[in-house]
Amino acid sequence: MQLVFSDAQFWEEFLPLTFTRPIAEMRCGILTFSERWCKLLEISDVRFLTEDYLQKKFPSPKNEEGLVIVPNFLPTEKVLSQINNLQLGEALFYDNELLAAKVNMQDFSLSQIEKMTEVEEPLVFFKKRTDLFSFNDKAIDFDFQLLTKDRASQPLSSTNGLLGNPEDLFIEEGATVEFSTLNTLTGKIYIGKNAEVMEGCNLRGPIALCEGSKFNLGSKIYGATTIGPHSKIGGEVNNIVVFGYSNKGHEGFVGNSVIGEWCNLGADTNSSNLKNNYANVKLYSFKSEKLEDTGLQFCGLIMADHAKTAINTQLNTGTVVGVAANIFRAGFPPNYVENFSWGGFSGDEKFKLDKAFEVAEKVMHRRKVALTKQDKDILAYVFENF
Repeated sequence: MQLVFSDAQFWEEFLPLTFTRPIAEMRCGILTFSERWCKLLEISDVRFLTEDYLQKKFPSPKNEEGLVIVPNFLPTEKVLSQINNLQLGEALFYDNELLAAKVNMQDFSLSQIEKMTEVEEPLVFFKKRTDLFSFNDKAIDFDFQLLTKDRASQPLSSTNGLLGNPEDLFIEEGATVEFSTLNTLTGKIYIGKNAEVMEGCNLRGPIALCEGSKFNLGSKIYGATTIGPHSKIGGEVNNIVVFGYSNKGHEGFVGNSVIGEWCNLGADTNSSNLKNNYANVKLYSFKSEKLEDTGLQFCGLIMADHAKTAINTQLNTGTVVGVAANIFRAGFPPNYVENFSWGGFSGDEKFKLDKAFEVAEKVMHRRKVALTKQDKDILAYVFENF
């Protein structure tokens, strides 16, 4: 059976992170939402109901029976059982929103649903961008249990100091951790396959360092933090989510933030996560096209794919940076840096599309990943339409 991830309700709420991907391909905890559901449901045929311009890369459903999932929540055991037991024409709803349904995708519509069941128990639901870091502790704990159950961790080298229960630390094959301190009293720590924690790092869980990623020398990492695969992190970070393939390799602070793929933060880039007057932070909304109150006192940076900052860049509390934006001018850029901005300030010219492709190809080549025609088509659509 095909597993179909639906973006219908929430795609716009996660912009600019979802300009280049469906919701299911975002990372939170250790896994992406799609990876988590594939493992939970043991289904490998994955399809997407998303924006038309994304469907060339993320395949549409086949005209046959499918299990439709709104992917951005963590299921309880009871809800997972309910999903597994859905029959054709049955659906689960939560807070008056579709959660899961088994339908024929040849003519997908809610009219097919003959039996609707309301889920009454509370769920961890990611409905907006800031939820990705706000609920990341719960996602790390969920994925830690999912990935490590009935498995043995690699041993922690004796050069390190561990504060807490060894069972709350899991080190995958090929990972190296030397001369560092790890605290699992505050949350679990997961070190992925072939990841590296260099000497002098201080880790305070919950933390997920995914496959092939590195904490550079002397890094200070506060939870709940997720570093997606093949990334490099240095300096000080607190409660951030990095989707993967991005670098913040040097000194500087980033907290309560979400960073996409193929981003690079120049040396001594700092992002404020608390206003001087301790007021709630506002974020630019692509839906209303204005700043909106997040209800959070701590909120830093939301950065889309392929964005870059120059050395010594200073970012205000609640800054949203668009796809392939380059920030290099002196002074604080605005709270919303537009897609493909060349400079980072309002009125700056756009980064030329062919040059953006050229940079992306060089960056991705370093990780032995190709910039495909599908990737170029997505970036071109964002360039021309947003």
